[in-house]
Amino acid sequence: MVVRRGIGAVMALIGLVWLQQGIGVLGGSFMSGSTVGATIGLGLVLAGAWLVVGQNRRRR
Repeated sequence: MVVRRGIGAVMALIGLVWLQQGIGVLGGSFMSGSTVGATIGLGLVLAGAWLVVGQNRRRR
């Protein structure tokens, strides 16, 4: 349970960075300003949040 929550948190953080690079907030990368980077980042944020929230709901 803790491992899934940790993986979900890391996925969400990485996705947040990729999303910010994709929409142009963070620069200095080949993904800066890339729609693909923003889309993948958003997917990672949602998947990571789903893992974290799913683990919290399962424990109750």
